[in-house]
Amino acid sequence: MKPPLPTSTAPLHLLSVVIPARNESGCVAATVEHLHLELRMHGIAHEIVVVDDGSTDTTWSLLQEIQTRIPECRPIQNPGPHGFGRAITYGFNHIHGDAVVVMMADESDDCRDVVRYWEMLCGGWDAVFGSRFIRGGGVIDYPGHKLLFNRLANLFLRLLFRVPLNDFTNAFKAYRRTAIEGCRPFLSPHFNLTVELPLKTIVRGYSWTVIPITWRNRRAGESKLKITEMGSRYLFIALYCWLEKYFSRGDYRAKQETTPERTREALCTLHQMVQNYSNFTEPALPAARSTGPRSGESSPPTLAGGSPATEPFSTSEPVTVSSSTTSQPAKNSPWT
Repeated sequence: MKPPLPTSTAPLHLLSVVIPARNESGCVAATVEHLHLELRMHGIAHEIVVVDDGSTDTTWSLLQEIQTRIPECRPIQNPGPHGFGRAITYGFNHIHGDAVVVMMADESDDCRDVVRYWEMLCGGWDAVFGSRFIRGGGVIDYPGHKLLFNRLANLFLRLLFRVPLNDFTNAFKAYRRTAIEGCRPFLSPHFNLTVELPLKTIVRGYSWTVIPITWRNRRAGESKLKITEMGSRYLFIALYCWLEKYFSRGDYRAKQETTPERTREALCTLHQMVQNYSNFTEPALPAARSTGPRSGESSPPTLAGGSPATEPFSTSEPVTVSSSTTSQPAKNSPWT
């Protein structure tokens, strides 16, 4: 299954970065500050929506202090119920941008990759998926048992859906808002949302591409992912998306809207095709050399008017193909 080519022509104006945070007081400030600096350096209009998902430490007060220094930071509190997937969904419900990147609060994701995501989305893609396991990507200090589970789970998903993506489970991905809205409703309350988002994007026919990204293990705080709790949840959402792909008869697939820009591009392309056909000229065949009758042979018979019966077929007149559907074959055309 090959991903669709980029088709979105609507320009993007504001990038929203959604960061779920639960008890991340040791690293969320550095994450927001570095991200804001990187986006400002590249002139990207942005907002950073940090969702406090029931923190019991000083995360919320710290975010409020950051907002006084960085107006682009918009901390919000998820009133509950809590969960990684619910926090991201709550963030989606409060973004103002027309594109969104999901990013972790623990500085495991590279802020420079956010800029590359934005550039690819502006190029017309509905979604851009980062992979840590292709040429140019990489991981630093990845726990061995989690790496093994990651590779097995991604291999299973790749074979199940037959798509050239090998890093479904990484949350760090980018989407146009139209793709996010088209993937609703979201079913995953926990980390299985990291699988639901790309799978629904693919199954529902949005265009997507993959770029290499880098990842490093957190240097502060504690990981919230518990593999023993998530295995069955990942499997449930994968099977749900598989059933949608093969049994929903396309009820949820993206409807490609016909915009004036797209209509104009199609008409220009059609006009150019007609012009190319109208200007087509059949090249003349080389004239046959007159060698006369061979020794012992008689002269060839002649037709009325004195021309030899073996005179080659003339194509000196140009052959044109009319753009009209009722046109007749051109005179002396070799195809008649």
